[in-house]
Amino acid sequence: MEAFIHGIILAFGLIVPLGVQNIFVFSQGVTQPNIFKAIPAAITAALCDTFLIILAVFGLSLIVLQFEWIRLILLIGGIFFLLYMGKVIWGSNSVEIKGKSALPIKQQVFFALSVSLLNPHALLDTVGVIGTSALKYKGSDQILFAVACMGVSWIWFFGIMVVGAGLKRLHISENVFVILNKISALFIWGTAVYLLISLL
Repeated sequence: MEAFIHGIILAFGLIVPLGVQNIFVFSQGVTQPNIFKAIPAAITAALCDTFLIILAVFGLSLIVLQFEWIRLILLIGGIFFLLYMGKVIWGSNSVEIKGKSALPIKQQVFFALSVSLLNPHALLDTVGVIGTSALKYKGSDQILFAVACMGVSWIWFFGIMVVGAGLKRLHISENVFVILNKISALFIWGTAVYLLISLL
């Protein structure tokens, strides 16, 4: 259960900040005429995250576990990266929501693929943070960690799509997004401390 809970906390901390991927899925919930027409964007983003998580957890770890010194370097690097990412997210005080016009299914899928797989921050999050965090687990614990991360991703993307659809007629204060970023930074810093304790 430790691996599962760790996966949930880490994935939640990484996915909450409203970067381009989250903003796009949220904007589709806001701009599409009904919630069902925004589903392609949410599914595509979640599938991309699932692919990246599987690649990071099982692909990276298979190589690194053979060399303890590489594992140690990556874990230390992951801790510093988490600390830096938390600092950047904590200081993020503005969000700009774009994409005011409804997109057809093909364009939704294309843009969701672009912001998910061509986004360096998304790649760093999965390979650099989730992948290295998974190195402390083996066997079934590693599987539970990956499943937890993927589960959070699917729930989150469908959740922000639903919220966007429900709040499309309301004015959303920017303060809401600032608070979410602060909470996310605390989760990320907590994960860095957890990894540091595991090293010691």
